[in-house]
Amino acid sequence: MDLPRPELALVPRPTRLSTRSGRFRLDGTTRLRVTPGAGPAAALLRALLAPATGLRLDSAADGAFVLALDPALTGLGDEGYGLTVSPQGVLLRAARPAGLLRGVQTVRQLLPYDALSARPVRGVPWELPAVEITDVPRHAWRGSMLDVARHFQPVSYLRRYVDLLALHKLNVFHLHLTDDQGWRMPVAAYPRLTEVGGRRTESMVGPAGSTRFDGVEHGGSYTRAELRGLVAYAAERGVSVLPETGVPGHVRAALAAYPELGTDPARRLDVWTHWGVCENVLGTGDHVLDFFRTVLDEVMDVFPSPYVHIGGDEVPTTEWERSPRARARAVREGLAGPRALHPWFIARLSEHLVRAGRRPVVWAESGVALPLDCTVMSWREPAHARAAALRGHQVVHADHRAAYFDYARGPGPGEPPAQPGGVVDLRAVHDVDLAPPTPEAASLVLGAQGQLWTEFVRTPQHIEYLTYPRLCALADRVWGGAPDWPGFTARLAGHRARLDALDVPHATPPAGLPLSFPHTTHHPPTLPRRREPCRKDPA
Repeated sequence: MDLPRPELALVPRPTRLSTRSGRFRLDGTTRLRVTPGAGPAAALLRALLAPATGLRLDSAADGAFVLALDPALTGLGDEGYGLTVSPQGVLLRAARPAGLLRGVQTVRQLLPYDALSARPVRGVPWELPAVEITDVPRHAWRGSMLDVARHFQPVSYLRRYVDLLALHKLNVFHLHLTDDQGWRMPVAAYPRLTEVGGRRTESMVGPAGSTRFDGVEHGGSYTRAELRGLVAYAAERGVSVLPETGVPGHVRAALAAYPELGTDPARRLDVWTHWGVCENVLGTGDHVLDFFRTVLDEVMDVFPSPYVHIGGDEVPTTEWERSPRARARAVREGLAGPRALHPWFIARLSEHLVRAGRRPVVWAESGVALPLDCTVMSWREPAHARAAALRGHQVVHADHRAAYFDYARGPGPGEPPAQPGGVVDLRAVHDVDLAPPTPEAASLVLGAQGQLWTEFVRTPQHIEYLTYPRLCALADRVWGGAPDWPGFTARLAGHRARLDALDVPHATPPAGLPLSFPHTTHHPPTLPRRREPCRKDPA
């Protein structure tokens, strides 16, 4: 199949692109002229191009490939860049270092598709087409979330995940570190969180999405050094790592490690071995708040992100309604009842983050009023995003109908396991609605991100098959804003060759994965992401 020229297959699409005649060849004589402040971008360019091309791209004062940082280019903002390629040379300019990093990814995509290979490629002329590009993102938040709580992934894979985000000019890696089924975040003050909370009996997917348990242990956790290394690696590529340690629900792993955190301190629980929404929640005593303030202090010590995610979704209030201590706490705080302990709990930990100079991020939930300091991640209904923006919240779109990649890519038995329910196909992702509720609220709509929950996803190959090319569609929309489905599909035809060069399984399911659940349908998903009812476990 004839592929489009690389300059006609850029993902995401540049704001403005003009093609010119001629080409610039990169070879053993090519030198980089690196102005002050552009060193990190030059280092990234060398690191990305060396595996396939073998080019050294040494520095020289008269180099024909120029990387220039110019703060006077204020119209490019924090992440915009200008790129000019002629037969005589290359000029990549930006006002800020992040803009140069985005431009490096465009240079990479302009080369022949095989330039993205991790293996040496012989006999290919490494030529850049003559172009003039001015490129500025429309949205500041362009992200992707990976759930490593349900199925752990080693940090070596997380680095590859970051590389794929950076290729698509995504700038937020949302790392979901804790849940009912596993705790992956190291906390020196509370080592049992990972020693006990990091391991569980593994579940196996059975017929029609049912689960059975085979006694195989699944577990894993990260060290502080691994996570700090990941943060540095991502920063070199212009990606911020957003940590999530969720409260006050989805905490069964923490309760297994420290029973005194629960509403019934005498009860002993295991790390949950089911999917769905577990009814076990945190207690409401001061010692619980102090515990999680310490957790957040250690999270902030490892992750310098200005945003810190504290979960806040799917919090059953049954245990609080049964608990005399919780009911008394609600009365003492002047709350309407135990249900109001949900936003109260979030507010207490949000205050702690704000005092530390960070911005709390919380999943939006129906009927839960959040402090205005919270950035709201809207996943249930687009109406939640609009309402939050009108109240004055910063908003990140994460609609499960358009941005949940744990749903199947398509119907039928040929697809591997995914979240039971509807289908989120490529068109649904590209049609994600990012329009602000009013022009005045436009600055509060930060952007969007994709989500991959891993109840039914164990391997990197499965992760990537569910993620790509759907994340390509989201990246295209959240960078450029305007929908252009025919244009995107035309560019994707070439971009798939880049995914091939990167060994990303994007077209057919990887070998070895089981078949999909038979009740997956064409219909868009209409239910929350963790739909199995809570199965009661013995105390």
